[in-house]
Amino acid sequence: MASDTRTPVVLCWHMHQPCYQDLRTGEFRFPWVYLHTIKDYSDMAGHLEAHPEARAVVNFAPILLEQIETYLVQIERWRHGAGTIGDPLLAALVAEDLPEPGTPPFLDLVEKCLRANNDRIIQRFPAYAKLAELAGFYQTKPQLQRYISPTLLSDLVVWYHIGWMGETIRRNNVSLQGLQEKAHGFTLVDRHSLLELIFETLTSIAPRYRQLAQKGQVELSVSPFTHAILPLLLDLGSAREAMPDIDLPASAAYPGGDARVNRQLEVAREVFARFFGMEPVGCWASEGGLSQTTLAHLQENGFKWTASGDSVIHNSLNQAKAAGVNVKGAGIHQPYYFGDGHTAVFFRDDGLSDSIGFNYADWHARDAVGDLVHHMENIASHRDSTQYSTVISIILDGENAWEYFPENGYHFLDELYRVLAHHPNLRLTTYKELLDESSFVAANLPHLVAGSWIYGTFSTWIGDPDKNRAWDLLCEAKCHYDRVMDNGTLTAEQKRAAERQLAICEGSDWFWWFGDYNPAQVVSDFEHLYRRHLVNLYELIEFEAPTSVFQQLSQGGGEPARGGAMRPGHDQGDSP
Repeated sequence: MASDTRTPVVLCWHMHQPCYQDLRTGEFRFPWVYLHTIKDYSDMAGHLEAHPEARAVVNFAPILLEQIETYLVQIERWRHGAGTIGDPLLAALVAEDLPEPGTPPFLDLVEKCLRANNDRIIQRFPAYAKLAELAGFYQTKPQLQRYISPTLLSDLVVWYHIGWMGETIRRNNVSLQGLQEKAHGFTLVDRHSLLELIFETLTSIAPRYRQLAQKGQVELSVSPFTHAILPLLLDLGSAREAMPDIDLPASAAYPGGDARVNRQLEVAREVFARFFGMEPVGCWASEGGLSQTTLAHLQENGFKWTASGDSVIHNSLNQAKAAGVNVKGAGIHQPYYFGDGHTAVFFRDDGLSDSIGFNYADWHARDAVGDLVHHMENIASHRDSTQYSTVISIILDGENAWEYFPENGYHFLDELYRVLAHHPNLRLTTYKELLDESSFVAANLPHLVAGSWIYGTFSTWIGDPDKNRAWDLLCEAKCHYDRVMDNGTLTAEQKRAAERQLAICEGSDWFWWFGDYNPAQVVSDFEHLYRRHLVNLYELIEFEAPTSVFQQLSQGGGEPARGGAMRPGHDQGDSP
């Protein structure tokens, strides 16, 4: 059989959420895990199921998988009267008695139920839009709040969950369609039926992706356990490779970072195997954060491929050129090996990927896909100018982009898979399949310049005064953790709990949100939760938390594109 001469295209969708659960109380402080599961993780599987000729890489952060599992356990126990649902918003959906109108708990729930994209979710449904309008009115009229009907909140809670439901569910589930048609006056039975649909969707996620992987349609890959930035754990100074003048934390280094990186990768493999019944071949290092030392750790832990942003390869190519290395024919659309390593590194086409994340939401789906594919065709037409394998990599957040598209990106994704699955000159594939091809040829460079997929630097997570303070708090906590873990005062169970809590504190998301660039409300949410996790760590190691942990870290106040949950790969003038 003749080899396929079409140009390979890899769509890599990355799914991740940090740990929103307070491990001390068991309560989920924010609902984003289950909401993105019923909306995005479900939809992304549904699109692939509807296009069996399509291929994609889907990457999961293990801490996300574990939280989905925790929701399932909590709901199942609640159904049998043996426990409570630890998420206040989900619990409210099936609560027999909701808070009294006008009370602080009532107003808090109302505010939570308005946390949805106004244009694409709330205004899409007239009944939800009317409820949001009424809620907004009463929020500005405290003297009238005592006269609000309790039905306002019960209907608002139902519509919030209806609005967050994935489009592939909405188009096929009769029960959900019935609730939408009913529109108001929802009963407790209605609310229970909606919880059952949520439970079924949560339950289905791992089996659906496992089946897609077993069919060879999807390659499943993994990130470090809690989505930690590995190069910074290994060496805070690695941030200077791409930004020599960056201000670093007062702490000289993260203590024991080498062992922590290995543990992040070891646990990631364990969780992944438990959920999917297979071993991952690839690792999307959190935020595409790579360094030469990180590559060595990925290789030691058995990973055959990883990926980052195109600014990282540009920086590495420029360094190689300055050293007199011949880099002719090498660019962002080739795979690479660095030094004597044999973990292949692929690089994101930031222009194409960011067009999906930031530009196409307001385009007609056919026009958007046509534009994207046209750019791919131009890239493919130049593949003969290089002796290396050519691959076009679109790597994108698999969850946050779609709420800005009509109907959760349904039309865009359907058209994208339809066109690419049958294109005469482009072929959808996976990184594992590329590595297995006899024709695979990677370029080789002596050194990878440390950086991430955002700007090719680590400035999103370190360098800002607020971010540096957060690193100093983490380094101080790690020093106390190390001493306590070595002195023999904790039981094996206590040590396991403390180690897990430490891993959560190492996650990238806390540092992402600190700084003036981000919205004040989100910064407040995340900085408070980060400090809560640190306090829990101190309690678990039985060491008094320093007063600095109880002081607010960051205030925010910016208005970044897409609310700050996504950022473009190239600096467009915004200060990170």
